[in-house]
Amino acid sequence: MDAALKEPAAGDVTSVMADIGARAKRAAQMLANATPEAKTKALNAMAVAIRAHEQDILSANAQDMAEAEGKRRPSAFLDRLKLTPERIEGMARGVEEIAALDDPVGDVIASWERPNGLRIERVRTPLGVIGIIYESRPNVTADAGALCLKSGNAVILRGGSESKHSARAIHACLAQGLRAAGLPEDAIQIVPTADRAAVGELLTGLNGTVDVIVPRGGKSLVGRVQTEARVPVFAHLEGICHLYVHAPADLEMAREIVVNAKMRRTGICGAAECLLVDRACADTHLKPLVEALIDAGCEVRGDTETQKADTRVVAADADDWGKEFLDAVIAVQVVDGLDAALAHIAQYGSSHTESIITDDEAAAAEFLARVNSAIVLHNASTQFADGGEFGMGAEIGIATGKMHARGPVGVEQLTSFKYVVRGTGQTRGG
Repeated sequence: MDAALKEPAAGDVTSVMADIGARAKRAAQMLANATPEAKTKALNAMAVAIRAHEQDILSANAQDMAEAEGKRRPSAFLDRLKLTPERIEGMARGVEEIAALDDPVGDVIASWERPNGLRIERVRTPLGVIGIIYESRPNVTADAGALCLKSGNAVILRGGSESKHSARAIHACLAQGLRAAGLPEDAIQIVPTADRAAVGELLTGLNGTVDVIVPRGGKSLVGRVQTEARVPVFAHLEGICHLYVHAPADLEMAREIVVNAKMRRTGICGAAECLLVDRACADTHLKPLVEALIDAGCEVRGDTETQKADTRVVAADADDWGKEFLDAVIAVQVVDGLDAALAHIAQYGSSHTESIITDDEAAAAEFLARVNSAIVLHNASTQFADGGEFGMGAEIGIATGKMHARGPVGVEQLTSFKYVVRGTGQTRGG
């Protein structure tokens, strides 16, 4: 399988990107009227192609890994970049799960009849052309391409230079699926250059052809997108997720949740970055929780009380509160009750995901009501902050803003709506 894309000549990025945008716009117009059966056929064919070309994808990923290791990228970065047969199978299954979802396009969200006899429906429609800018995770190529297709949108994918070989190999499988279903290959395009100027062009909206930008990456990338974008943005700035162990909390359950929330995958946006322990249970819970984290291979940076609980704890500095470590590191602080925990989260959180661990239902209800993050949990790991775990299929990312899409961005969040009004000859009087 040839996944190579021609790199545009120097100085030609503007015209190349404009052409990509124009082709995406034409493809979006065709997709808006594509049948659910055609989209499902394409998605299932993509999954077949991903499995069939596993070795091509692994070979491409090996090139990316070698380059990243040569640049001495941190272990968490390498984990996000690395593909294995199991992760490739997970990609294929994810595409199949998206194929099995109900098609959102044309879904009647609400309907009512006016006293004058007009019948009004609010109906889901595709957004149009979506630009997705992401960094090291090559699996985003499959997730994003599949989600956009299912929701009737064309997509322009701009992956990071670190994952370019992997992304192109995966994209070739998506194109194969589109061809198998007779859908336009321009429905899923990948930017053929690592030139940063291509991102700037995409953020301009490509002459009005791009309707929404979705950034998925680090703080500097998302910050640039929010500053420069001339089209709407579904933003996910950082995953500064908190765990609050409130008294009373079952110690064994707290221990399992805390270790899982931090250590299952340290490099994902749903990984816990800060543990808050209620002073009312610090005498019984703090030391065991800290020990469990350290024994699992996590560096703990704590306040004075946390340092007293275990001599292996490193003193936290001011920058450790509100920091997205994306590594086996966590900040731990003892807080004076629920109000103090809520104040800490409000000051240092990123509106992504927060969890309370407690047997006190009233305290849990207050926490869930007052924390203004996209996802709030009770007695569950923050690592559940994932569209697949919500039963929504794969997701492009977790939107932390407050407009339109919030939380996991899946097929429904990639649609808008229009009003369909049916009459029997009604006219409006003066």
